[in-house]
Amino acid sequence: MIKLNNRSKINKTKIRVGRGIGSGKGKTSGRGVKGQKSRSGVAIKSFEGGQMPLYRRLPKRGFNPVNKKNIAILNLDKIQSYIDKKSIKTSDIVNSELLKKLKLINKNSIKLKILGTGDIKDKVNIEADLASKSAVTKLEKIGGSIQLKK
Repeated sequence: MIKLNNRSKINKTKIRVGRGIGSGKGKTSGRGVKGQKSRSGVAIKSFEGGQMPLYRRLPKRGFNPVNKKNIAILNLDKIQSYIDKKSIKTSDIVNSELLKKLKLINKNSIKLKILGTGDIKDKVNIEADLASKSAVTKLEKIGGSIQLKK
């Protein structure tokens, strides 16, 4: 039974099931009558009666992070090739809006990062969220500029 003191919630005695009718938890021990759930050693955790279980209905997510930031990566040699193809003018400020409009980067990308692979010959002004040190030094060497958004 319950001891009445200031620690009454801690000192509750365990209900012993299957100890006679008078206990209120006798005979079937609170499990009802017959059926799979009344037997011992039964685990029906995710079984939904033959319906396709929820864990199989939902798509697999694996190691793809749910809240990943879509960062468009652009190398200097790629920018130079776009200038050579005349899809980017050297007078334009190269930013993510322009590149999305020309469909050179994915429209879902949130940020733009400039990396320093390859060489760039033309002087160009770039506005990006992130840039590598090598990209910044190469751009400044040819007289171009890069502005990083905060």
